[in-house]
Amino acid sequence: MATTIIMPKLGLTMTEGTIEKWLKKEGERVEKGEPLLKILTEKINFQYESPASGILRKVLYKEGAVVPVTTPIAIIAEEGEALPEIELVKTQTPSPEQAPAAAARTEAKTTGKRVFASPAAKKAAEEKGIDLSSLQGSGPEGRIVLADVAGAAGKATVAETKLKAAEKVIPLTGIRKIIAQRMTESFRDVPHFYLSVEVDMSAVLNLREKVKDEVEKRAKVKLTVTDILVKIVASALKNNPIMNSRFAGDRIHLLDEVNMGVAIALEDGLIVPVVRRADQKTLAEIASNIRNLTKKAKRGKLSLEDVTGGTFTLSNMGMLGIDMMSPIINPPECSILGVGRTIEKPVVEKGEIKIKPLAWLTLSSDHRIVDGAAAGFFLNRIRELIENPSCLLV
Repeated sequence: MATTIIMPKLGLTMTEGTIEKWLKKEGERVEKGEPLLKILTEKINFQYESPASGILRKVLYKEGAVVPVTTPIAIIAEEGEALPEIELVKTQTPSPEQAPAAAARTEAKTTGKRVFASPAAKKAAEEKGIDLSSLQGSGPEGRIVLADVAGAAGKATVAETKLKAAEKVIPLTGIRKIIAQRMTESFRDVPHFYLSVEVDMSAVLNLREKVKDEVEKRAKVKLTVTDILVKIVASALKNNPIMNSRFAGDRIHLLDEVNMGVAIALEDGLIVPVVRRADQKTLAEIASNIRNLTKKAKRGKLSLEDVTGGTFTLSNMGMLGIDMMSPIINPPECSILGVGRTIEKPVVEKGEIKIKPLAWLTLSSDHRIVDGAAAGFFLNRIRELIENPSCLLV
């Protein structure tokens, strides 16, 4: 029996997915459970496994297509087996009665408005990568015609000739494209403000030395400063519930769970897997959880559950030698904490100069949810726990 493959709905907020790559070609055999294609959502890039065995008889959407959830995208069936009617729907062409109307004017939908263009103009725009919504039509009733597209293409060609021959153009696709969209929306729609403080990392480094062997014994992984910071920030969030919230419509939702997102850099972008209920986990559990998530991220094996439900994000850039950063909030979260590198500096303490390991922390917050005083109390609580981690036991 033929099987129709649909764009899966992975989570309540997912409305569409992008077909990044077909791992099987039309006519090739695929076994149940074998990777069939790569799908990109606003959260993750994952491999979709075939729900049935058979031959990939029909691919309904090509790579790069953005497809609404539950929409048929392919058909798997045995050789000679009848295909469902969906194939006819997807491959049908306009009837003779419809053809004149279709040729007269093709309607293209773009974000926020409808653009009318002739079929020739639309085809030329697609071939040249020109956004029709950016053009002013010179045809009847403002319709975009071929001459409008040709003029825009000419301007683009002149601009391209100014580029140096050695320059490389990197297309904005995949995870990088999603990051660009989400961060642009966040910085545009969320009123950010920033607070920074320099903290003494001596106690955290000493704690790591004291317990690293025990953590490695229990979790079979090495304890890092990031692991300790996740525990500290999660504890501070529990004491400052307004920082563990999100903005929705005209309401602020205080969240019960403390789910810490930890930013991980990949070759093609940034991913933020989530340590769930981090405030309830031991250091060994947090370290093990983060290491497993990191491995899955690098292999492209993260599930939707691994990257959703975060209530706060930690981004540690210390390992890259960055002193200070002002990170952009990962919506719909309230805040994000950026951590710089730990470096020894001279410090005046009780009239004496001492050398201590210091690091900058920068908290980015949503001013719709929290004001400077509340964010300041929260950041100072983090500093208190970093400089006195024994307070975690109280």
